[in-house]
Amino acid sequence: MKKIIAAFDELKYNKSTAEYAISLAKQNDAFLVGIFLEDHTYHSYKIFDLIREEGGGMDTRRRHLDKKDAKIRARSVEEFEKGCRAANLQFSVHKDREIAIRELLEESIYADLLIIYSGETLTHYTEKPPTRFIHELLPHVQCPVLVVPTQFKAIDSLVLLFDGEPSSVHAIKMLNYTLPALNNYSVEVVTVKPAKKGVNLPGKQLMKEFMDRHYPQATYTILKGDAETEITAFLRKKKQGAMVALGAYRRSDSSRAPRSRK
Repeated sequence: MKKIIAAFDELKYNKSTAEYAISLAKQNDAFLVGIFLEDHTYHSYKIFDLIREEGGGMDTRRRHLDKKDAKIRARSVEEFEKGCRAANLQFSVHKDREIAIRELLEESIYADLLIIYSGETLTHYTEKPPTRFIHELLPHVQCPVLVVPTQFKAIDSLVLLFDGEPSSVHAIKMLNYTLPALNNYSVEVVTVKPAKKGVNLPGKQLMKEFMDRHYPQATYTILKGDAETEITAFLRKKKQGAMVALGAYRRSDSSRAPRSRK
C-alpha cells in the first residue's frame, strides 16, 4: 500500500487538494495522510488587527484572534476527515507546528507522493502560481509531487514529457509505479526537437521497448521549435483532465515553473 500525503494551510483549506488526494488514494488503494501546516509564525491576522479595535489591550485582542484561528484550523481538519471517511479510506492527520517548509520536506522523505495546491503560500497573501513556497519546495522535496489547480477535475489522460534525459524516464517510471490505477489511461509522450533536427524520438528503440512494458497504449508526438514555447502552447490545447508528468525540459531551480511532477 502506497502512502500519499496532502499538504494543507489550515487557515486557508484548499478543497481541490483534498479532492485530488482522496480520489487518487481511493483509486490506488493508498494510505492518505493530511499534513496540516501550523507554522507558529503564521496567523490569519496581522499586527494592525491587534491595535485597530477600541477597548481591551493587545494581549486580550490576540487571545481573541487566536481562538478564532483555532476554530478555523479545527474545521479544516474536520472537513478533511469527513471526506476520507465518506470515501472509506485508511487515513491519518499530522499537525506540523514548526517552520512549514522544513516540516513538509521531512514528511516527504517518508511518502510515495505529495499533493499540494499550486497557489499555496502559507502567508496572508495570495500569489500567482507557482508561488514562492512551491518554488522553495520542489528543488528539495524527497518524493514525487503532484501540483494541483484551483478546481478539481477528474484525471482522464496522461501527458509524459520526454527529452531523452534520465530524469524524464525516471518521472515516467515513478508515475507508473506510484499511481498504477492510471496505467490504462490515454497516454501521450511529447518530445520537442529543434526546428532543424530530425523527427526521431530520442533513444527510439529503447524508449519504445520500455514504454511497451509500462504504457503499451501510448502515442507519440514530436513538436518542432523552442521547448518552453511549444510545450506551453501544446498543454493549453489539452483538456483539463490531463495529468502532466514533468521530468524533462527542466530549467534552473530558480526559474522553472512547476507542474504536476512524478
